[in-house]
Amino acid sequence: MTSTEVLSMYENIAGLTNQMAAAARMGDWDGLSKLEGQCATEARAVGAGVPALGGAPRLRKIDLLKQILANDREIRDIADPWMNTVPGMSRQ
Repeated sequence: MTSTEVLSMYENIAGLTNQMAAAARMGDWDGLSKLEGQCATEARAVGAGVPALGGAPRLRKIDLLKQILANDREIRDIADPWMNTVPGMSRQ
């Protein structure tokens, strides 16, 4: 797998998590769920192992990971209070 392919996978995940955050902001839980499935599929590919990157590609990967984590935090900040109102869905 080339560095371009690795970065493409992370860019896809960052884009999906950005869409997920937008869906959460709009309260589109069905849309969020669908995007979450797509994101999980992409993440499994990353979990299968990717080569280490160096130089500029490594820095880009770090930037993408920060974006993914920021989107994840936003989604959780929005979804957790809602989840706590749904019987049987509390995340405590």
